[in-house]
Amino acid sequence: MFGKKEKIVDEEYVSGEITKVDEGDVDVVMDNQEEIAKKISSSSALKKYTELGKVMFGMLQDYRKGIYTNVPWFTIAAIAFGLLYVLNPFDIIPDFIPGIGYVDDFAVLTFSLRFMETDLHNYLDWKLEEGEDEEEES
Repeated sequence: MFGKKEKIVDEEYVSGEITKVDEGDVDVVMDNQEEIAKKISSSSALKKYTELGKVMFGMLQDYRKGIYTNVPWFTIAAIAFGLLYVLNPFDIIPDFIPGIGYVDDFAVLTFSLRFMETDLHNYLDWKLEEGEDEEEES
């Protein structure tokens, strides 16, 4: 808890916010992919999500192109919410506060991951199968 008047970054908060995500939010994430990736990779608190962020962006991109559709909307929304939260510098704990500015970003990504982990694994399996199919066709 960050104070009586502050929101609490917990699983309930994250799942509630995910339900508010729409296609426009996915577009914002994709339009800001470079900035989000840079923020993740340059923050020591978020650095562990660098490679996972690439997978999330890949899934969003393949989903938007209609190439990968075997994913529930809630997973797409969870990815979008987590990445949008990282993009927002004025979230529950503003990013510019030294030492703790990214704690809430880390928490949101961690909780979001709980909702999408299985679907990310399925996506990676699909990507591997696609790669094998392309090799066989060559």
